[in-house]
Amino acid sequence: MKPILVTGANGQLGHELSRISCPAGYEVVAFDRAALDLTDSAAIARIVASRDWAAVINGGAYTAVDKAESDIVSAWQINALAPAAFAQACGAANIPLVQVSTDYVFAGDKDGAWEVNDPVAPLGVYGASKLGGELAVRTAGGRHAIVRTAWVVSAHGNNFVKTMLRVGGTRNTLSVVDDQVGSPTSAADLAQALLAIAVRLAGDEAAPTGTFHFSNAGAVSWAGFAREIFAQSDERGGATADVVPIPSSNYPTPAKRPSNSLLSHTAINVAYGITPRPWQAALGDILDELIGHKA
Repeated sequence: MKPILVTGANGQLGHELSRISCPAGYEVVAFDRAALDLTDSAAIARIVASRDWAAVINGGAYTAVDKAESDIVSAWQINALAPAAFAQACGAANIPLVQVSTDYVFAGDKDGAWEVNDPVAPLGVYGASKLGGELAVRTAGGRHAIVRTAWVVSAHGNNFVKTMLRVGGTRNTLSVVDDQVGSPTSAADLAQALLAIAVRLAGDEAAPTGTFHFSNAGAVSWAGFAREIFAQSDERGGATADVVPIPSSNYPTPAKRPSNSLLSHTAINVAYGITPRPWQAALGDILDELIGHKA
């Protein structure tokens, strides 16, 4: 079996990668924080050198967006220096690296979906540190794919879907921001895309490299997303609530969010033939796992 190293085993993405069905001949070996400290560059180098890895998928990240504003060093250690360490070690061993990044590298001020080559201008520490990771991977010289994503949700861990269901179970009405637009992303769908890229890079020296975007298809605001969550939850006998749209100014946070997080899928479709499905269908699968299938 050809092993693929995965970081962030306890996160949403790492959880999905750990339980994914791999192509024949490959297996995922996932490391959590206890097994691999992403603030320890020497440990990263040792792990990469410990086996003949087919590829590395670095999905581990500092994702506490608001906390990052006051925890700058930790955010940069995990989101920028860890990718740098992986890129250096993987480049030296000729191991392809798949680095997960974010829509937060963009300012969010564009009309329409962000293309992979659009100018980057992060609004806060989280986005800046993830951009630092991108730059480290690009400049290390090894074969790589940087995959930006947005609005990741799943049946595991903490995310918007689970928050809405939890709060909707105790309140009849919720106020949700309506002036930020994006595409929700199923962690399971993202895992499938990342694994497909990693396997292609592992088996084909000529496989496309560079920067790509993956999210599920379709645009929606957070308030619209919440309405769909409750509509589909209600069909399954789960929590439901009325959603009141509010502007971002009514819900101030330490970190400023991009108002437009839509990501273009052109590059990943052209290079890897990956066409994401609609976010509503992906949400249905998550709710099937959390609540059960429709009656």
